[in-house]
Amino acid sequence: MDLKKDEILEELRSIFLNKTFDALLPPIIYAVSNSIFGLIPAVFLAVAAALFNFSRRIIKKENWKYSLAGLIGVIFASSLAYLSDNASSYFIPALTSSTLFLLASIISIIIGRPLAAWASHLSRGWPLQWFWRDDIKPAYREVTIFWALYFALRLTIQLNLFFSDAVLNLAWVNIILGWPTIAVVLTISYLYGIWRLNNLGGPGVDEFKAEKEPPWDGQNRGF
Repeated sequence: MDLKKDEILEELRSIFLNKTFDALLPPIIYAVSNSIFGLIPAVFLAVAAALFNFSRRIIKKENWKYSLAGLIGVIFASSLAYLSDNASSYFIPALTSSTLFLLASIISIIIGRPLAAWASHLSRGWPLQWFWRDDIKPAYREVTIFWALYFALRLTIQLNLFFSDAVLNLAWVNIILGWPTIAVVLTISYLYGIWRLNNLGGPGVDEFKAEKEPPWDGQNRGF
């Protein structure tokens, strides 16, 4: 239990101390600047904030890959806003992301290959055959349904604010329903997933690889 707690806390610490700060600064600066100075200054200040985040991590020799992706994303979003002369267009990538993840979740459930299983396979390298077992797959299907509900809620709120041109509110919603909420969703997914795998009574991934016969100890770490 202590090892599981330490694993979850380490992941949350990484998200809140690193990713949240990088994700928070540009959209808030953009939204506030747009309400005070107008679109053009908001675009330049948002890009400057993202460039600051990226440069800061390079200088401090920290992991800069997320900041680089953020910088590219801010440049793209700012370009959409500038070219369309519409401040709300800055958030089109966020709406697109929510839509794609929602569709991916729903489609993966329909075809019987849940998105949560693919995500775990890609991040952990566990064999796909293990995920598709009848005594394993239900846990990943149920977690994927949970993800679909989250993305549906996020997209509904985003679209409502987007079409209302509520730029500042949309910025705050994207932040709150971004990494902070994702951290909560992933934590719940992890805890539920481990419990459900043990409830299903299937083999742990290491037992599956070793072709161990039942009775199995089950999956006790990692989901």
